Amino acid sequence: MGKNQNSMVRRCPRLGNPVSFDYCEVSGDHQQPCFKIVDCWWERFDVVQYLQDNLPEDQFIRLMQARPKPKVASLIELIEQAKGRTS
Repeated sequence: MGKNQNSMVRRCPRLGNPVSFDYCEVSGDHQQPCFKIVDCWWERFDVVQYLQDNLPEDQFIRLMQARPKPKVASLIELIEQAKGRTS
């Protein structure tokens, strides 16, 4: 990673504090990248390409699959489950 990316800082939506990109790379489970790393950094640089270039393929695939559903989709799913329980 270039020197500029090492020094990048942004507000973490999970913690509410400023964090560096370096922190996001190891703040997930088992010192792996945070599941929100793409959501947080895509506007600053091509974070997906960076992760693809720097993670083992299986780890990159797991990270991309671990991304949570959009909130609206999750809410609709929860509403449907609740409707099913009351029927």
